[in-house]
Amino acid sequence: MPTYWQAFAPLVLFTFVASVTPGPNNMMLASSGLTHGFRKTIPHMLGVALGFVVMVVLLGLGLGGLFEHAPWFYVALKYASAAYLLWLAWKIATSSSAPEAKSKGQPITFLQAAGFQWVNPKAWVMAVGIIAAYVPKEGFFFNLAIASLICGIVNFPSVALWAGFGAGMRRWLHRPLLLKSFNYTMALLLVASLYPLAFETASH
Repeated sequence: MPTYWQAFAPLVLFTFVASVTPGPNNMMLASSGLTHGFRKTIPHMLGVALGFVVMVVLLGLGLGGLFEHAPWFYVALKYASAAYLLWLAWKIATSSSAPEAKSKGQPITFLQAAGFQWVNPKAWVMAVGIIAAYVPKEGFFFNLAIASLICGIVNFPSVALWAGFGAGMRRWLHRPLLLKSFNYTMALLLVASLYPLAFETASH
């Protein structure tokens, strides 16, 4: 049994590092924590964690084969994700201050966050990498279930750190100028996260 679980130790490390480093989800969670507070951002966090688990499961069950038979679908999804991320960056950059947020705008819902994983380039890279490199092929479906469970357990506290970071900044960024600077920074980092997608397009 220890040998079996040791096989998943690298997955735990990979999932933690990939989940806690900056990316579209974490930029949005930091901004939501700042704008709406930690408690109201919990559905967003749960949507990210569980949405990613569902993504890993479906890709592991063969959804990835769709892109091999219909490459145009992948291209369409790639451009749709870029457009959506740019729109989200604009929403973050123009979001209201923490006091104004009570009357202007709502935090991202659980379903919105879960659905966002399908247009999140980083989530795609993580999910494909996990299936290809960290799920043992012998007893694949059982191992896929275990790997998906590990992803959810590790991912949630990792993304919660970013929501907590944003919420913790509320006491320091109550001034409109500082808040705007923070949101602009998060928006720019979100746009910068499109670099791998742009690089892939250029390479083709």
